[in-house]
Amino acid sequence: MITVTGLRKAYGDHTVLAGIDLHVPAGSIFALLGPNGAGKTTTVQILSTLIDADAGEIRVAGHDPATEPDAVRAAIGVTGQFAAVDGLLTGRENLILMADLHHLARARGRSRADELLEQFDLTDAAGKQASAYSGGMRRRLDIAMGLVGEPRLVFLDEPTAGLDPRSRQAMWQTVRALVADGVTIFLTTQYLEEADQLADRIAVLDGGRLVAEGTADELKRLVPGGHITLRFADGPALRAAAVALDAAAVDSAQLTIQVPGDGSVRTLRALLTTLDEARAEVESLTVHTPDLDDVFLALTAKEPVR
Repeated sequence: MITVTGLRKAYGDHTVLAGIDLHVPAGSIFALLGPNGAGKTTTVQILSTLIDADAGEIRVAGHDPATEPDAVRAAIGVTGQFAAVDGLLTGRENLILMADLHHLARARGRSRADELLEQFDLTDAAGKQASAYSGGMRRRLDIAMGLVGEPRLVFLDEPTAGLDPRSRQAMWQTVRALVADGVTIFLTTQYLEEADQLADRIAVLDGGRLVAEGTADELKRLVPGGHITLRFADGPALRAAAVALDAAAVDSAQLTIQVPGDGSVRTLRALLTTLDEARAEVESLTVHTPDLDDVFLALTAKEPVR
């Protein structure tokens, strides 16, 4: 659905995108991660024809945004970081306005508005001004407005920014339902759990360069640091375990030992066997494997690119 090679964009001496490559298969969720200023929004703006690239070969839904912008626009929907909802209009009126902008026939525009109100659980609020909607409702309406033209590809630029956990979960369900209907999603987010939950593939952008790309599991394997924390009931058990494991990370105050480990069944079985032989009874254990937070912190700069 999207193919990008050597995408570049600069403003004066400031390089925003330094030659990135992307491939997004149809019917998938692709997440672009990165700190503030990394170039995420600029990438979306170029792919959605809002601004021009300085260099690179780009195809969106089979079309070049530079030479065939109308064809690209006909195939996509865009939801930006901030809801583009008219607060003075009702939810239904906002959707009908979008239908008119898409030049849908009057009857089809009204029926499409009603379909989307039902799909996004907004039917009961259809006649209320959007200014009275909650943050989650406004966000759902915003995404629904981007779907009026039945796009094959939807750009979601930080769609859950500012939402509470319940509203964020509801939005994730909405995104999954869209993909189940055959829509391709290009998602930018700073919520690492969001990318982990939703994305088929993830790319990490930092300073205008792609520093990693793969599935969530593939990215997690890039970062070392998996460990197992063992907690003991008393000092003698702790000391016996420390000797048996030749452990360096011993916390006598907390009665814990931290040992390297990937959390696999084989690793845990071997560890517990060693402790049994040393007669060091474990009270509890916690497994930590690298998550996308670890990946993000390891691969991106400490300070945002400005």
